[in-house]
Amino acid sequence: MLSKNQIKLIKSLTQKKIRQQLGLFIVEGIKGIEEFLNSDFVLENLYTTKPIFDNNEAVIISQNDLKKISSLKNPNTALAVFRIPNATKINEKGLIIALDDVRDPGNLGTIIRLCDWFGVKDLVCSPTTVDCYNPKVVQASMGSLTRVNVSYLDLKDFISSTSSDVFGTFMEGENIYKTQLPENGVVVLGNEANGISEAIKSIVKMKITIPQYGDVNSTESLNVANAAAIVLSEFRRSAIEK
Repeated sequence: MLSKNQIKLIKSLTQKKIRQQLGLFIVEGIKGIEEFLNSDFVLENLYTTKPIFDNNEAVIISQNDLKKISSLKNPNTALAVFRIPNATKINEKGLIIALDDVRDPGNLGTIIRLCDWFGVKDLVCSPTTVDCYNPKVVQASMGSLTRVNVSYLDLKDFISSTSSDVFGTFMEGENIYKTQLPENGVVVLGNEANGISEAIKSIVKMKITIPQYGDVNSTESLNVANAAAIVLSEFRRSAIEK
């Protein structure tokens, strides 16, 4: 049985400030936990209702206790607490996705998965972008967070200092399907409601757009995660065809 203090601590990790203070975050579900166990992430605690992990540190708890510490409506067998790793240097030689104030955890989690799928090793986020260790982001990333380096920094400073070509996704820009895209570079995607901020827009030289073929009045814009999928696919296709 878990103590009240243990339950309180684990539940508190749903808050960003507590995660940052303690340097800990939550992973839920068997598949996600196994991904992190097989990575360089350091395990702090592992709780499970069944002895399914080949790990001597696993603590068997009741389903009722799992419900008390889980942030899911339907808890999935196990919950683990891992340590937040130290920041890793960005490798600017590859293709990089940069996010300007993306707020939805599901969107960030999906974008992390997309980066993993398309071989993007570095994801750069503005400080106002949702925390990648938010439980909903971790859940949506499906273990891909173990293979994508997520960095939080001043996006304007990063774009101004990088030697890579910087592309921004806008409603008005050069048709992505007609643009000569490089194998390496930085691609900026913006906030769900407002797009790329004016501060970042002013320093992005290459503006691209995903052309719309439907009724303009009925669809204002693409979901940022959907846009990321199209942009990444097109960059990789362009690299193959060179």
